[in-house]
Amino acid sequence: MEQVANFVQGCVSLSARFMLVAIFLFSAFDSKIRHFSQTAEYMASEGIPNPRLALFGAIGLILIGGLSLLAGAWTRIGAAFLFVFLAAATFYFHDFWMIADPAQRQLQIIQFMKNMAIGGGLLALIYAGGGPWSVDGWIEQKLEESEISPTQKTKGSQRSKAA
Repeated sequence: MEQVANFVQGCVSLSARFMLVAIFLFSAFDSKIRHFSQTAEYMASEGIPNPRLALFGAIGLILIGGLSLLAGAWTRIGAAFLFVFLAAATFYFHDFWMIADPAQRQLQIIQFMKNMAIGGGLLALIYAGGGPWSVDGWIEQKLEESEISPTQKTKGSQRSKAA
């Protein structure tokens, strides 16, 4: 039964990491890197100070955080990087409270709420980590195995030989 639970937890946590990271990496490569100058101009129009430097920082946070989540290595740190990026992007680019036009306001409310949901997923990863099918999970498993004393290992192997 424990193996089934571990399998399900591994599938769910791996799927969650991949689903969360997809939007970040797609956004980084499709708009931020591929259309760097246009994105920096848009950031300037939104009042972002030093937009080119800010864009380099955003790309760094996304790539480091995204790759971390993909591998499940330093998952909590990677999720925190993505959360910081998401919080700043949400505040600066989906500030629906500053928009008078009802249609544009509604669109920005939807984008704001979408980012809130993604942020909730990132907070869950910060809390729970990468799960058993991650580099973090593998390291945790190896540490737990190494904490078993040599006498327990010997007794366990003697029992299995006797059976």
